[in-house]
Amino acid sequence: MNNRKTIIIAEAGVNHNGSFELACRLVDAAADAGADYVKFQTFRTENLVTRSVGAADYQKRNCNAERQFQMLKNLELTFGEFRHLADYCRTRGIGFLSTPFDRESTDFLASLGMDYMKIPSGELTNLPYLRHAAATRIPPIISTGMSTLSDVEGALSVFLDAGFSRSEIILLHCTTQYPTPFGDVNLRAIETLRNAFGVQTGYSDHTEGIEVPVAAVALGAAVIEKHFTLDRNMEGPDHKASLEPSQLSAMVASIRNIEAALGSGIKHVADSERENIRAARKSIVAAEPIKKGEAFSENNLTVKRPGTGISPMMWDDVIGRTAAYDFDPDDLIRL
Repeated sequence: MNNRKTIIIAEAGVNHNGSFELACRLVDAAADAGADYVKFQTFRTENLVTRSVGAADYQKRNCNAERQFQMLKNLELTFGEFRHLADYCRTRGIGFLSTPFDRESTDFLASLGMDYMKIPSGELTNLPYLRHAAATRIPPIISTGMSTLSDVEGALSVFLDAGFSRSEIILLHCTTQYPTPFGDVNLRAIETLRNAFGVQTGYSDHTEGIEVPVAAVALGAAVIEKHFTLDRNMEGPDHKASLEPSQLSAMVASIRNIEAALGSGIKHVADSERENIRAARKSIVAAEPIKKGEAFSENNLTVKRPGTGISPMMWDDVIGRTAAYDFDPDDLIRL
């Protein structure tokens, strides 16, 4: 049983709406909630999309965008602002992460010395991008939304070929829909990825609420990533599928409770229940007056609480033996 602490990534993404001040407030909220990392998204729009590409349905719904280019341009932060954000994270005692979406952003983020390089689901089949990310030598956390096992195998092979060991790589099961319907979550895929590739696995969640990521921890997720925002009613592509700060705090607390509850897997008497043996278990007692020298029988013995005497599991050993003492009804039998 792996008792290692689950890594919780609070995904701020682009929920700063292009505002550095708002990004700092998101760092504060993630740190206050007890997350291990706060993660953003770093991109140069010109390197990410063509000017003509249409917006996804959820982007149209949530920010009235017909084209991705201008929507994304409004959500950019500068490299300098990201550098300040990384510094601010250190002052707040929370790890800084950001997902790069192009080579220039990958090189910049690598210069910040992040603990992990987050690979988004949309880049899972982008071989030049994957090779460039692998060349940073930063351990990858790879989201696997919109993919088959064959897609995942192809991406994973890039990092293995670059010299990463399987112990350095984390795969996140993910469903790329905002929000994700519960029927499309397929949490058991966490174990499928683990068994198929022999790497650590986790879960990147886009459902509403906190129950699904908490359940993922019970299934052995090593990493949980969850979008959050300061206000779900703000305009932007991801706010509607994000937690607000109080919910993020509740998710972190619930995950830590589940970690404690999972335990070692060894069946034993818990310290907290040991005293209840006396009150809940039973012992062999006299059912009627028994005189010294009288044989114990099915008629003069019974079983009652407390559990401080001879266990009823010794019943067959006691029947037929001779009483060494006088017993009144309800006296614990002594041999």
